[in-house]
Amino acid sequence: MAVVTIRVLIADDQVMIRDGLAALLASDPEIEVIGQAGNGREAVEMARALDPDVVVMDIRMPEMDGLAATAELVGGPAPDGADPAEQRPKVLVLTTFDLDEYVYEALGSGASGFLLKDASAADLINGVRVVAGGDALLAPSVTRRLIGDFARRRRHQRPNPAAAAALTPRELDVLRLIARGLSNAEIAAELVLAEQTVKTHVGHVLTKLSLRDRTQAVVYAYENGLVGS
Repeated sequence: MAVVTIRVLIADDQVMIRDGLAALLASDPEIEVIGQAGNGREAVEMARALDPDVVVMDIRMPEMDGLAATAELVGGPAPDGADPAEQRPKVLVLTTFDLDEYVYEALGSGASGFLLKDASAADLINGVRVVAGGDALLAPSVTRRLIGDFARRRRHQRPNPAAAAALTPRELDVLRLIARGLSNAEIAAELVLAEQTVKTHVGHVLTKLSLRDRTQAVVYAYENGLVGS
């Protein structure tokens, strides 16, 4: 029997969609759906009470929308003074191609990944796994386009930070490959390094740039012209 490794909270204001998502995720023996919320406020309260690994978050919801809920969950204080990086859930935002503006806001709010509402069951399960592990971006061709556009819009809003100067040449190489959507294994193959060495470099990049996860690293790379969009 597989060990449950990923605890998921679903937030959507439509009961049928919540139930459908829950049924799809429950079909994977390594995923446990621990709760369902009907709006952003409920999602925040339930996440703090249940401590999920991933929150599958709709954007348009009453009382508090998914963007505000994401910002509160990701940016709020860690429970009981615990390590924030370990205790804050990852947020997987449900979106559509024609709502790119929401995706830009979700990036700013701290979302870790994006999934289209018409995604297949396999894509949904894989998306939850990817976000929980923090190893790669979802739908690289779509996500890189959105992040690239998002970064271009924001680039004029703040000067280039000097933090990148603290990165070694190898860490810069790793950051650029993260921004291209490569996984640790793919980066290792590209740079002819051990995968564990790549993992160490990724950790150094996130720490030196004060970034929460790989999604923020991609945004940082685009914003600061370290990779072409």
